[in-house]
Amino acid sequence: MRPPKQKRTPKHLQIRDELHRAITGAEYKDGQRIPSEVELAKKFGVSRPTVARALRDLEQDGIVQRRAGAGTYIRLAKRETRYVFGLLIREVGEIFEPICHGLAQAGEGTRHELIWGNAPRNIPREIQAEKLCEQYVERKVSGVFWAPLELTEQKDEVNWRIAEAFDRAGIPVVLLDRDMYAPPRRSNYDLVGIDNRRAGFVITEHLLNLGCRRVVFAVRPNSAPTVDVRIAGYRDALLSRGITADPEFIQQGDPEDSTFVQRILEHTHPQAIVCANDHTAACLMTTLSALGVGIPADVRIVGIDDVRYASLLHVPLTTLHQPCHDIGVAALEAMLQRIRHPGMPARDVLLDFKLVIRQSCGATLQQEGKNAIPLGARA
Repeated sequence: MRPPKQKRTPKHLQIRDELHRAITGAEYKDGQRIPSEVELAKKFGVSRPTVARALRDLEQDGIVQRRAGAGTYIRLAKRETRYVFGLLIREVGEIFEPICHGLAQAGEGTRHELIWGNAPRNIPREIQAEKLCEQYVERKVSGVFWAPLELTEQKDEVNWRIAEAFDRAGIPVVLLDRDMYAPPRRSNYDLVGIDNRRAGFVITEHLLNLGCRRVVFAVRPNSAPTVDVRIAGYRDALLSRGITADPEFIQQGDPEDSTFVQRILEHTHPQAIVCANDHTAACLMTTLSALGVGIPADVRIVGIDDVRYASLLHVPLTTLHQPCHDIGVAALEAMLQRIRHPGMPARDVLLDFKLVIRQSCGATLQQEGKNAIPLGARA
């Protein structure tokens, strides 16, 4: 088979990028008039409409200003606008800390400022979130990076009030990791994270490839909508192998509750358990060990996130690695684009992830040929 031909970059994008490099490389000064469309068409050997399209892209990015009858002028000063962005994240944790670092590093060398509101830590998380929202509205920040509230019964009501407050104030919002609504509903905000449906599919498919058929999905009550999307991917993977997605195999409860975990074992006899995230997996593994259940000898466990402690658990955890730093970088770019083009449709900016195979799924033991009997045979 011949290798697929690589798609060529359209001419107007090549011209746009070439002009962008020239402008940011100090070839032109702020306010300077650049060559006319006719001159640029001759220089690049293209039609005038192609040049006009490239200039239109640069104008949308705030780099040039086109004046009717006068030409096109550099407007670098416009890009020096100082923005103050608020972070509305209940707690940093293993996922949001590197995302925040990505946001901060992406803003280095600019006049953008990231602020973390000051709300008392000894009050309920719902009140905490609303107080931060009030502070950002009062300060009239340029935009807010928000991870909607989860793991509380009041999350939907509180998230709705926060969204309404930002909308009334005209403050742009970029969501981190999760939407505020479960699918198929969707908010009107840009969202930056990973493709959670594919994540649920990939991690479940990994277990199916290891020979598992009785695969349970474990989730905490009142989890974020990302978990609903991961469950959809889990179902997709089962159906792709002709396995009925039994509703009983989606178990919702506290992974630290031995009664709940014992019920999973007795009612579903799982060969493997997909956990909604690594924190759920770590708690579940501890409870299973206390019940005398071997991992992965009796039950295989996988998570999603690849937090720092995932490799340090008593049985290192197989999981999916989120590119958290890159999510932060992409979120800042999404915010700047939203400010420049407020009328754009809401977008999902979904980054790729990586499967990280460790001992908890049993794959490493099987590869070494140490198990003549398939793991999970007790089911």
